[in-house]
Amino acid sequence: MKRLRPLLVAAVSVAAVVVLFVVLRPESDNENTATGTAATRSTTQTSTLPVTTTAPATTAPKPPARTRVTIAVRGGRVIGGIRRVTLPKGARVELFVTTDVADEVHLHGYDRSRDVAPGAPARLLFRATTSGRFEVELEQRQLQIAEITVRP
Repeated sequence: MKRLRPLLVAAVSVAAVVVLFVVLRPESDNENTATGTAATRSTTQTSTLPVTTTAPATTAPKPPARTRVTIAVRGGRVIGGIRRVTLPKGARVELFVTTDVADEVHLHGYDRSRDVAPGAPARLLFRATTSGRFEVELEQRQLQIAEITVRP
């Protein structure tokens, strides 16, 4: 009986590993699961066959890159003139505004705004979901600083 005990423990251990492998293995993308399992077994048992992994059938698309529009206002004027930007619908946009006065940056049409002050730039993020032409201004000074055009 003492001689059989190590063999019994080894057999139970092997059986437990096989059961865990079958239960926890990832699902196969193959239509015929039996064929996929046989292929996996032959690949595992034969060292001359390459081991391959399958990528998911579909991957989530990466979000589009963010377009950064930088605007600087000094002495009541937009440095370089009013920024005119044309974007495709769905674009992700960051308006980055620096100024030498305290005010509020307002994106009309989207009704988005952020406070801006010397040393505290405004960073306004939005997705261009509505087609048209939209004015960006320093609200209290009624100073247009940019024009955003969103094309369908």
